[in-house]
Amino acid sequence: MKVLANDGLAKGGIIALEKAGFEVDLTTVSQVQLIDYINKNNVAVLLVRGATKVRKDIIDNCPNLKIIGRGGVGMDNIDVEYARKKGINVINTPAASSHSVAELVFAHLFGLVRFLHESNRNMPLVGDSKFNDLKKSYAKGIELRGKTIGILGFGRIGQATAKIALGLGMKVVAFDPFLEGATLELEFFDHQTVFFNIKTISKEEVLKQSDFISIHVPAQKGYVLSSKEFEMMKQNSFIVNASRGGVIDEIALVKAIENSKISGAALDVFEKEPTPEIQLLMNAHLSLTPHIGAATAEAQDRIGTELASQIIGFFNTKK
Repeated sequence: MKVLANDGLAKGGIIALEKAGFEVDLTTVSQVQLIDYINKNNVAVLLVRGATKVRKDIIDNCPNLKIIGRGGVGMDNIDVEYARKKGINVINTPAASSHSVAELVFAHLFGLVRFLHESNRNMPLVGDSKFNDLKKSYAKGIELRGKTIGILGFGRIGQATAKIALGLGMKVVAFDPFLEGATLELEFFDHQTVFFNIKTISKEEVLKQSDFISIHVPAQKGYVLSSKEFEMMKQNSFIVNASRGGVIDEIALVKAIENSKISGAALDVFEKEPTPEIQLLMNAHLSLTPHIGAATAEAQDRIGTELASQIIGFFNTKK
């Protein structure tokens, strides 16, 4: 049984699949050649991440496909319902990268409130000639402890983000249209645990109460945050989007920053990936990363082994 991991697969997943008798093909096949390659090589399982798109053309023209797997959470690049109607099993790994994304949120937040995103640009340029000027420019940082973080979307990643916030001494408020709340378990290095009960509130209240907003929602038809929402937010608040491009109105965000309503924002995802708007890339109030939320060694290993486990389980039930 052949598995094509077109966008790569961590070593742990490869080992688990090969041990179970699967042949793992790590060839990166171009989108236009993918149908022919799958059929010529009798591929039964196609694994992708964000780069490869699995649309109706592949689903209709690759009759031997039994599983389409997405290494990660979102499946925007797969026609999921259509594949399932055609009898193809579609899987993903929603839990594997939650903590990695949550840590990136706080990497951005720590950088924003202490101006690291600007300092790291300017110190190499003028750190030797304008050291004292830079010191004065970046001397008005704030602490996260004691502040309120609002989480829009309180699923796995939102909850993982909340756990880190609670560990830092922040207040957590959350909105989720499908959840009334959640009990969060914080486990420490010595195996002590503390439980927190977080009840969700309205989106409007989250926006009004929060010093920081972190977005963790699936792809949407419209914006989650635009001019109307920015006006509801606290003066000089911050925003982080490590969920999906297109859930923030980026033009309105830049205007809100220029008008000093929003102090700054962090974006790991963009409306126009892989070519974000130049006005975002050049804005000194933005902390930017190129969609790397799940890109840690630990997360990739969990993704690989979780995909392998689901694939092995699926074919075992068919025996």
